[in-house]
Amino acid sequence: MHIDIRLFFTGVFLTIGCFLLLVASIGVIRFPDFFSRMHAAGKADTMGQSSIIIGLIIYSGFNQVSLKLLIIMVMILIINSTATHFLAKAAYMKGVKPWKKGGKNLETDPFAVSSASNVAGKKAKVELKR
Repeated sequence: MHIDIRLFFTGVFLTIGCFLLLVASIGVIRFPDFFSRMHAAGKADTMGQSSIIIGLIIYSGFNQVSLKLLIIMVMILIINSTATHFLAKAAYMKGVKPWKKGGKNLETDPFAVSSASNVAGKKAKVELKR
């Protein structure tokens, strides 16, 4: 059985890229505040997309298509990091507070998945006590 080395590295990079995109998606859902979610989306998502594009470059060989893919990858690296930085800066300037362990920000974060269940759970407990 003969395995082409190009297909092997393509599969490795595509697998790494898909794994990083999955981790980024889970991070966006599970992290407690806006800034942590921005970090997950900015870092893991950018690296996942870059890994997938590297896998596609290896698969297509080094030709005009791979040059276009390389240009797309460079643009993704520049645009994603810049957009993440400016979005986080705008949120901080608008008054969004970073999460602190044991702090009250988790309960007031409108984007927190777990805060809705915590607040609803507390309201339900108060109503049951009455």
